[in-house]
Amino acid sequence: MAIGPEDLGKLVLVSGPETGGGRILFTVTRISLENDRYESSVWTCDGGCRAVLPGPFDVSAKPSPDGSRIALLSRRGFGEKEKGVGLWVAEWGGEPRLLAKFLGVLDYAWAPSGEALAVVAYEGSPEADVKHAERLPLWINDFGFAYNVSSHLYLVDAYSGVVEKLTEGDVRVLKAAFSPDGRRVAYAVARDWLRPYLQDVVVLDLKSGERATWASGYTSVTEIAWHPNGRGLAFTGHLRPRGFSSHSRVWVVEEGGEPRCLTCSFKYGVGNGVNSDARGPSYTRSLYWDGGSVLFQATVGGSVGVYRASLSGEVEAVLAPRGVVDEFVPVGRDILYTYMEADKPKELYLWDGSEAKKLTRFNDFVLERWRLKRPQRFVMKASDGAEVEGWVLLPEGAGPHKWVLYIHGGPKTAYGEGFMFEFHLLASRGYAVVFSNPRGSDGYDEEFADIRCRYGERDFQDLMEVADYAVRNFPLDPQKAAVAGGSYGGFMTNWIITRVDKFKAAVTQRSICDWVSMYGTTDIGWYFVEDQLCCTPWRDRERCIEKSPLYYADRVKTPTLIIHSMEDYRTWLDQGVLFFTALRLHGVEARLTIFPEESHELTRKGKPRHRVENFKEILSWLDKHV
Repeated sequence: MAIGPEDLGKLVLVSGPETGGGRILFTVTRISLENDRYESSVWTCDGGCRAVLPGPFDVSAKPSPDGSRIALLSRRGFGEKEKGVGLWVAEWGGEPRLLAKFLGVLDYAWAPSGEALAVVAYEGSPEADVKHAERLPLWINDFGFAYNVSSHLYLVDAYSGVVEKLTEGDVRVLKAAFSPDGRRVAYAVARDWLRPYLQDVVVLDLKSGERATWASGYTSVTEIAWHPNGRGLAFTGHLRPRGFSSHSRVWVVEEGGEPRCLTCSFKYGVGNGVNSDARGPSYTRSLYWDGGSVLFQATVGGSVGVYRASLSGEVEAVLAPRGVVDEFVPVGRDILYTYMEADKPKELYLWDGSEAKKLTRFNDFVLERWRLKRPQRFVMKASDGAEVEGWVLLPEGAGPHKWVLYIHGGPKTAYGEGFMFEFHLLASRGYAVVFSNPRGSDGYDEEFADIRCRYGERDFQDLMEVADYAVRNFPLDPQKAAVAGGSYGGFMTNWIITRVDKFKAAVTQRSICDWVSMYGTTDIGWYFVEDQLCCTPWRDRERCIEKSPLYYADRVKTPTLIIHSMEDYRTWLDQGVLFFTALRLHGVEARLTIFPEESHELTRKGKPRHRVENFKEILSWLDKHV
C-alpha cells in the first residue's frame, strides 16, 4: 500500500514510560491533521493496557512512589497562544487537579515521601512588544525570546500546590533528583550565560539550606542519579577533551570527593544519538543505580542499547538489540522500555532478562497495510582506511532507482535503526534513500566524531564515497540522484552543491551557509562556531569564510529547494534567505519555503499540517528535477 504525506497522521507515538508503586504509566500521542495538533493521553498496563487520563493535552505522567497518585504535565485550560504548562496531580482513577503553572518545565520528579515534587522550570516575563536585551542568548530555539528568562528549581507541595523557589540568581537549572531519604536535592546548573556549556552539580540540603558543589565545569549534564545509600551520586557529562565532539560519560562522586569516570575506557558515548521523526514527549530518565553498578544508554553505530558500568569501570551490555531502546526504566530485575527499528515505530516492551514482551501494538494496523521495507545495511571502507556505516532503503521494483543521499544533523548524531517516516514516504514514491554516518557522527569512537576545524573535509569525502559505493553496489541510477539534509545536514548539502554537480536536485533544510552570521544570530552560535569551526568573526575570520557555502554560491548549478522556519533560532532564518538570494542572483533555479510559527524542530514536532506541507514541498521538488 502506497504511503502519502497525510499518512503521518496514522502514526501513534508511544513515549515516556514511568513506574512507581507497582504502576506503569506512559504517554500515547496521536497526530491530528484535522485539529492540527498533537493529542496526548496517559495510559497504564496492568494485565492489559488502557487509558487512565484521556487527554488530549496530558503528557509525561509519573506515578507517586506508592502508586496511589499520578503527577502529569498538561495544557488543560491554556489558550492556544498562551505560553506555559500546568503541573497536575490525580488520585489513581480520579480527575486531575492543578497544582501550579510554569512558563515551561525542563524536568520534574516525585519526592520519595510522595508529599512534594521537585520541578525545574523557566521563570521570566518575555516582553510582548519592545524588546530590551542586555544579555545572551537573545532567544532559545523552540522557546522564543529568552534574554530575561532563567530556569530554577522549585519544590511544589503535592497537596496544597504551594510553590517554594529553591534557587536564586540569573542562572539556568537543568536537571534535579531527590536523595533516597528526600532530605537533599542534587541539581545541575549553568551559571555563566556566555559559557552555558559549563555546568555544576550542586547538592542542596532542604532542611538547613546549605549547598555544596560536588562537580564543577562539566558539559552535557543531562542526568543525575543518587546511589541508594544516599552517600554518592552518578551523573552524565564530559570535560570537553575534544570540545563539543567529546563523548558524554558516566561519572560517580561522593560528598567531599572528586568525580571519577566509570565509562572513559568504553569506546562509545553515553546517551541516545539516533535520529527519528516519530518521537513523542518524554521526561523519562536514562541513568539508574542497579546495586553497585550504573545503568545507562549508549549509541553504538546505528543502534541504542542499555549498558551497565561497574564501580571498577567495567562495561557490559544489558539490553542491546539491533534497534533503538529509546527510553528505559528498571522494574526490579526487569526493564520497561520503548523500542523502534528502522521499519517499526516505537512501542512499549518489557524485558525479563531473557525475553522481550511487547506490551503495546498501536501501530500494528498500519504496518500490516504499509508493509514497509527494511533498509539494507552496508559498511564501506573509506579512502583513508576507516570504516563508514550506511544504509540503503530501496523502493519496490528492480531498478535502477532514482535516489536521495540524505545527511543527518548534529553533526554528532547518527542515522541507523531510528524510524524515519520521511524515508519510507520517499521510498513509497519510488525513491531509494541512501543514508550513512560519516566522520563527525555519534556511535563510534571520539576520534571518528571529532571534525573540529575540518568541516567539509573528511566528512565531505565520506559522503561522496558513500554515494559512489551505493551506486556500485545497489540498483541506483547515477543520473537520477538528489542530495538532502537538515541543520548540519543542510550545511553539508549546501557545501556539496558548491563542489560537485552530480546531483539533479538539492533540498536544504534549516541549513547553515555563513558561519560568520551563524556566530552572532543564533542561540548557540557564539560558542558552537568557535568550538567546531575554530574561528570567530574576529579571530581566524578567513576560516569562517572558507568553510561557508555562501561564498561559493557562484559555483552552484544544482536546482535547490531551501526550507526554513520563521522562528528557527538554532540556525536562524537569515541562513536560508542568504543562500536563496545568492543562488537567484547567480541564475540558479531555487525555491525558498518559509514556515511561520515553527522552530528548528519542524520535521520532528512542528504543526502536523506544516509537516505534511513540508513533505509535499520536498516530493514536488524531487519529482520535478529527478
